[in-house]
Amino acid sequence: MFENKKIFILGMARSGYEAAKLLSDYNNEIIVTDGKEQDSSLVSELESLGVKVIITGDQLSLLDDSFDYVIKNPGIKYDNPVVVKAKELGIKVINEVEMAYSFLDKSVNIIGVTGSNGKTTTTTLISEFMKNSFDNVYLGGNIGIPLSNFVRDIKPNSYLVLEISDHQLCDMYDFKTNVSVLTNITPTHLDFHKSYEVYQMTKKKIFNNHTSDDLAVINKDDEVSMKITDDIKSTKVYYGHDKTNLAYYDEEGIYYDGKLVIKLDDIILKGKHNYQNIMGAIIAVKKYGVTDEVIKKVLKEFKGVEHRLEYVDTINGVTYYNDSKATNCVSTITALNSFNQPTILLLGGYDRGHSFHDLDDSMKNVKCVVCFGETKNRIEEFCNDLNIKCYKNDTLKEAMNVVKDICTPGDVVLLSPACASWDQYDRFEDRGDEFKNLVRER
Repeated sequence: MFENKKIFILGMARSGYEAAKLLSDYNNEIIVTDGKEQDSSLVSELESLGVKVIITGDQLSLLDDSFDYVIKNPGIKYDNPVVVKAKELGIKVINEVEMAYSFLDKSVNIIGVTGSNGKTTTTTLISEFMKNSFDNVYLGGNIGIPLSNFVRDIKPNSYLVLEISDHQLCDMYDFKTNVSVLTNITPTHLDFHKSYEVYQMTKKKIFNNHTSDDLAVINKDDEVSMKITDDIKSTKVYYGHDKTNLAYYDEEGIYYDGKLVIKLDDIILKGKHNYQNIMGAIIAVKKYGVTDEVIKKVLKEFKGVEHRLEYVDTINGVTYYNDSKATNCVSTITALNSFNQPTILLLGGYDRGHSFHDLDDSMKNVKCVVCFGETKNRIEEFCNDLNIKCYKNDTLKEAMNVVKDICTPGDVVLLSPACASWDQYDRFEDRGDEFKNLVRER
């Protein structure tokens, strides 16, 4: 499929780099283009493989009807002139995961996870459950290493666990999972999609190409997830608070098929949102025979995902948490509801246009907001509406200098920005890493 083709890779980043490396082994003519300067060593490596790397603001002039595919970085919008032109020329636009999927042996068991919130924790738990039960378990997609990096290492009958974002689902056509988990759907990424309805239908694509032999694991407590999956062809199973679900939880523990799997007291992860993530993960791996003993072992040791309500340190009685992965208000609400202590909330980043007033009901323990980035002025207005003290800054570093002056013993300092990182960082991980470094410099 991807041999002796002419391929236009739009946006280098890590996924574009790995896609180009993979495709260079199959006698393809490849152009990688990006509007931003890239790591010179990576550019040199690609060029040594015969890949043409062009850093330019005029990417449109490079595309013509001689190309067979455009492989688009998932974060690039569909109104990008190159994407529009490709569609007009009849060139298929896909992403790195869709391309890499074509190299997989069809016997590989694929578990895919998507959702507005909780997908990284759910994906990681599934991976840990599977790795403690089987050899040849691989993790990738929107988490960790791009699939193109290791797809040829995956042996037949192995297990592949993928986190799939809505951005990636937009550009998928042949991709198919054996098990798909949908954690929830809330209004987010509306700067990327034309409407909330379009976003919902994009998430639904995780069940594309399913038959009744494939499993759809759905959060029954989420009304939107239930609505959009009404007509899918998968075999549907559910988790939630109700005891009629295949997996449910109560004040004692988490249950599967009516049987107690683990007591809540034995789980390090706390909070309703984490219990939901755990239930989705349990159902997904039970299809492959993972035992309760393995599940209990993992959950007794699993401390959570980096950048997702990650404990950083306690210094002079002040506790710091890194929740940089909270790129929307729903995630920040979850974080705020996890604490009863006085909280200094760090908010800000790339402006997606959503209303910060979605946070109103969760601000009761917030003693002040320290904001930064592109959204700082809108956040200041939001705080003024609630009569909450707000300290406005340009950068996270400046914000942390303010935190140093105002925090007192017993406070929680929470980086949960409710915004993407793209105004000042390439990735939310970079923002979280800077926060942790700034904490440890104190």
